[in-house]
Amino acid sequence: MTLLAVRGLTKSFGGVKAITDLDLRIARGAVHSIIGPNGAGKTSLINMLSGIYRPDAGSIALDGVDLAGQPAHRFAAAGIGRTFQNLQVFFNMTALENVMAGRHLRERHSLAAALLRTRALQRAEAESRQFARDLLRLVGLCGQEDTRADAMAYGALKRLEIARALAAQPRLLLLDEPAAGLNATEAREIDALIQRLAQGGTTIVLVEHNMALVMEVSDHIVVLDHGRKLAEGTPQEVSAHPGVIEAYLGKAEVADEDEAEAAHA
Repeated sequence: MTLLAVRGLTKSFGGVKAITDLDLRIARGAVHSIIGPNGAGKTSLINMLSGIYRPDAGSIALDGVDLAGQPAHRFAAAGIGRTFQNLQVFFNMTALENVMAGRHLRERHSLAAALLRTRALQRAEAESRQFARDLLRLVGLCGQEDTRADAMAYGALKRLEIARALAAQPRLLLLDEPAAGLNATEAREIDALIQRLAQGGTTIVLVEHNMALVMEVSDHIVVLDHGRKLAEGTPQEVSAHPGVIEAYLGKAEVADEDEAEAAHA
C-alpha cells in the first residue's frame, strides 16, 4: 500500500534542472533507496520531500494529502521525519536532551500547565524521558544518556540524530547519507539499525552512496541521473540494469568490459 506518492515533481535552480517530472511511490513499511551519481538530484529530492525546498511543479501526497509547497514544519507535523548528511544535533545538550527535543512536536501542553508545573505535565515529562531512553537503547546508545553531544564519537552522533528523528514518531523516515564519513564498523552498525527499524515496520527512504549498505537493506531502489529517473526495481534488478552500470562506470569502462567479454567468447 502506498504511503507517499510523488507526481511530476520538478525543481530548477536558475537554468539548472535538479529534478525533472519525477514520479515516485513509497510503499508502506518498506525501505526505499535513492541512488545516483553526484549531481543526480538526490539531495534536492529529499529536501523537497521534507519541505525544505518548494517544488516548481508536482505533488507530494502523504496518505492522499498533498504537502507540496507547504513549509517544513507542516511536513514534520504530517509525519515525515529526517536526518541530514551534515549533522544537525544540539552539541551543548546531552544525548537524552537531544532526543527529548525531537519529541516536542508530539507533546501538547498549555502555557499555564508549564508555568504551574502541573502533575499532568510532570507525568508527561517523565514519559517523554523514558521514551527517549528507549530510543537511545534502540539505536545502540544505552548508557550515553547523560553524555553531551560534543563529547560523543561521530558514529554515535549519526545514530543519535536518527533517534531524535524517531522521537517525533514519523510515518516516513528520510535518512540522508547516514553512513557518510563512517568507518566499516560504524557503517555496519547503521546497516543493522536500518534493518531493525524496517523489521519494526518503519517506512524508510534512504539516500546513500555506500552501495554495500544499499544492496543489503533495500526493498526497492530508484536510480536518478541528471534529475530524472533512470531505473527502479529490486536491488538485483537495478544492479543488472545497463543504464545504471553506464551511469556509475561511464561509457568507456562499459565498452572495455564488452570488448573483454567478446575476446573471451
